[in-house]
Amino acid sequence: MSKGYLLESDVENLALDTLKQVGYNVYKNPSSTTPNPEIDAMRNNDQSVPLLTDKVKKALRELNPGYSDEIYREAFRQLIRLADNPDMMINNHYFHKLLIEGIRVKTNENGESRTVVLYPIDFDNVENNEFIATNQFTFKGTHERRPDATIFINGLPVVTFEFKDAGNPNVGIESGYRQLQTYKTEIPEYLKYNEILITSDGINSRAGSLTAGFDRFMRWRAPKNVSEDDDLQIETMIKYMLKPKDLLNIIENFIIFETDGDNTVKILAAYHQYYMVNKAVKAAQRTIVDPNDKRIGVVWHTTGSGKSLSMVFFASIVARKLNNPTMLVINDRNDLDDQLFDTFAAAHKFLRQNPEHAESRDELRKFMDKQSGGIVFSTIQKFSPDFEKGETDMPVLTNRSDVIVIADEAHRTQYGLKAKFTDNGLRYGFAKYLRDALPNAAFIGFTGTPISTADKSTVAVFGNYIDVYDITQAVNDHATVKIYYESHVFPLKLKGDAQAKYQKFLQDANLDDDPNLEENARRNREFSRLEALAGAKPRLQSIAKHFIYHFESRQKEAFGKAMIVEMSRRNAVRLYDEIIKLRPDWESDDLNKGKIKVVMTSSAADGPEMAKFQTSKADRRILQKRMKDDSDELQIVIVVDMWLTGFDVPSMNTMYIDKPMKGHNLIQAIARVNRVFKDKDSALIVDYIGIAENLKSALNIYSTDDQGQVGINMNRALSLLREKYDIITNDFLYGIDYSDFDSEDGATRLKVTRRIANEILHEDEDTQRKFLDVVTELQKAYALTSTLPEAQAYGEEIAFFKTVKVFIQKLKEPVTSSQSGKHVDVKYEMQQLLDQSIISEPNVNIYNELGIKRQNIDLISDEFLQKINSMSEKDVAITLLEKLLKGKIKAMMKTNKVTSGKFEEMLKKAIDEYNKRGITSEIVIRKLIEMAKKINAEQEKGKDLGLSPEEIAFYDALADHKKAVEVLGEEKLHLIAQELVKLVKEEAGVDWEKRRNIQAKMRVAVKHLLRKYGYPPDIAPAAVNTVVEQAELMASNE
Repeated sequence: MSKGYLLESDVENLALDTLKQVGYNVYKNPSSTTPNPEIDAMRNNDQSVPLLTDKVKKALRELNPGYSDEIYREAFRQLIRLADNPDMMINNHYFHKLLIEGIRVKTNENGESRTVVLYPIDFDNVENNEFIATNQFTFKGTHERRPDATIFINGLPVVTFEFKDAGNPNVGIESGYRQLQTYKTEIPEYLKYNEILITSDGINSRAGSLTAGFDRFMRWRAPKNVSEDDDLQIETMIKYMLKPKDLLNIIENFIIFETDGDNTVKILAAYHQYYMVNKAVKAAQRTIVDPNDKRIGVVWHTTGSGKSLSMVFFASIVARKLNNPTMLVINDRNDLDDQLFDTFAAAHKFLRQNPEHAESRDELRKFMDKQSGGIVFSTIQKFSPDFEKGETDMPVLTNRSDVIVIADEAHRTQYGLKAKFTDNGLRYGFAKYLRDALPNAAFIGFTGTPISTADKSTVAVFGNYIDVYDITQAVNDHATVKIYYESHVFPLKLKGDAQAKYQKFLQDANLDDDPNLEENARRNREFSRLEALAGAKPRLQSIAKHFIYHFESRQKEAFGKAMIVEMSRRNAVRLYDEIIKLRPDWESDDLNKGKIKVVMTSSAADGPEMAKFQTSKADRRILQKRMKDDSDELQIVIVVDMWLTGFDVPSMNTMYIDKPMKGHNLIQAIARVNRVFKDKDSALIVDYIGIAENLKSALNIYSTDDQGQVGINMNRALSLLREKYDIITNDFLYGIDYSDFDSEDGATRLKVTRRIANEILHEDEDTQRKFLDVVTELQKAYALTSTLPEAQAYGEEIAFFKTVKVFIQKLKEPVTSSQSGKHVDVKYEMQQLLDQSIISEPNVNIYNELGIKRQNIDLISDEFLQKINSMSEKDVAITLLEKLLKGKIKAMMKTNKVTSGKFEEMLKKAIDEYNKRGITSEIVIRKLIEMAKKINAEQEKGKDLGLSPEEIAFYDALADHKKAVEVLGEEKLHLIAQELVKLVKEEAGVDWEKRRNIQAKMRVAVKHLLRKYGYPPDIAPAAVNTVVEQAELMASNE
């Protein structure tokens, strides 16, 4: 394929030029194969060192003056050694800790031991640091690699870029991501210092952490008050993420490490979290010292976009930058309180303190009786007078003004300011008592749903919006996915006016309050009467049958976990029993086994039928971990109230609702399925109870754009499926007969598949790629709608299109001499798994289907070439030959640089000619077959001459110039080649190709040998370079 109009080097230069604009010292390399000499000089020309050692040592002295040389040497030694662990992520976490908390050096002064702390970066004064950017930074570890661009702060390589051609349709940011993953294996000693990875093809740019999957590499946008104009994404990312001041802020405040004991996960904030938290910290700084207005504001970041982590970032900065105020995190539900506490507890190292969880009213009062600091978690219900001990008013727990109350789901927790007359006298709501207890505290509210225009109290208590990140923004950024709605209502069999009463109940149902509260007892009595009707055995049997069919049908099309929301604990257990009757193998009494579980609490009054489903807090943590583990067999949970807020399982793609909900509770619940996960691009809500009107009402407070992302009617998904189907049949396959695709005869189906694949392969590369993309889009639409009869009518044809797609992909995938150890494209594997789910031939073996024997890459047989030449599908034959020759040449490249380079150019020229239709398919096939025979002959050449493969490689390197053959003759060149092999083996040591002194010695020895045999001096320098490069190739493949 010819080079594109916009090359990788163009993207690289654009990035470097933009970095220079924002304040970096940029060192461009003279070529893509040699490092910048000035950069190399900064590390004493030692390419096995990933740091610019001169800059690191200089920064340690200038930022931390007044210490002895020994202390500076020890600080530098710690930066080199880090955790001294074979696990790159443990080293990376340790490095990050050194950056943020400083390097602790023990010293002895006047007989007393003390510890001094040196900081390699000055986060408070950006001008005190040196920011350098360079391209093609060469690092030689177990492999030699040149990352496309690197950013150094004070000599530390904290940002790595990988660029791809903007004009090449076959590579993109995902190819860059895969290259970065390869670096983790090949040059971990370089990447253990990394803070941010970036992949860009000029058009798209994404940033992520060392442990992030591709689905967690995110775009970085400009602030809302800034127009991005015509900037490319890489320019925007550099201007607003990598500007020196912003980069320091991100490294210091917006990177979290979490570990489960076995694995370390590194989390990098997204742009919306970064902008919001910075604004919230400024608002808090202003509010804490303002005696007249204690309202910090409200943050609305749509559910699923990382609100909990945003709260962690906010708390961490406030603790360190605002003189360590006490922070009280308030919720109104125990399960949400537990989940949010767990999130903060997992980040305790980042927070540099352990959060405290108030389990009782007395414990809460004890925690709040402190003079500074601390992060305390409590439910708002613990804020009330102790009436049993005679308290009539809520006592003041602290008068301090440096207290910040963080209210999660601010719609609910701020209610209850007014007085009510009860049987026990005058009572106020919990929010009133909270403010009585903390009269001078500042308040900030976080919510996943917008504030209603009619809701005046939220603004009155918390203030105006600090920041908004709505559903549309989240979907556009792929921070969340769209949610579709499917109605399968199972009506109740009711008599007389009971149906009307039931419908009124559905409309009036308001679960905004804790269902355990005393004032809800009357509503719960009404609920229990309706619960019995909704839990009628025939109805639950029908739901169980539909659920199993629906769930299993979706599993065939795409992996995903599911949640069933039931009206009551009793109904949850009864539905579970009906499902297990139909699928007994899904059940297990072992908490750590089983495909389906009920997640709930129960009491002694519930009886033995429900007691077996009782779960403790520890039990629920185990089940939560199992649900989050994609490889665990637990795929279905039945819940009532638990896990409807704050529960995050990215692979969950379907929620089945059999419980009346409304308002933001409904939105919060269905958002459990909107998380991003690999290829998941949408989620589904299945309605068993009739929530359509409530869903519509709940969405009324959202913008029109937001409404278009949630509760999308399945008719739109069907329309999308039909649209993609029409594109395939009317554009790509117009006028092409594939009517026998569903023949009962397997041979006929195979012929149709080959013929249609040949038609697509006859098109240019761009059209082929578009066909594959549209088939993938059709697959996704079918995965969403496959349970609907209207979609099932297309099922067999879609399976055929997918088979053609797999056929083409298998033809075009590269062949290597060894499949072991190669990088696996996870997304491609996932897609293949999806493809195989409904294709009648689950594993497409392209060679078997073409009726030819798979070729060993070492030698392509004449029989194989004859069969290829006789194939009627010429474009299939060309693609297969091209793939095999590329694989052969790639294998040859490892042993014979000169000859493989010649064959590579020949292949490229032939394919380019055909793509431009300069030659016919018959001619290009003939050329490729001739090339295959030449490659075979080349392999046999050494045997005929009595030369080993190493000797023939050096012979080709020497004979590359016609003059050498004319002057010396072939026999003398054979002799020199044999001498060269001996010389290389004598001069080479361990890893010689990575050691500059031995390389130099090798070059001198080669020069002397060529001079001894009279090799033409005018072409000798080029021959020396080629010979040494060939020797390095051999060494790297030993």
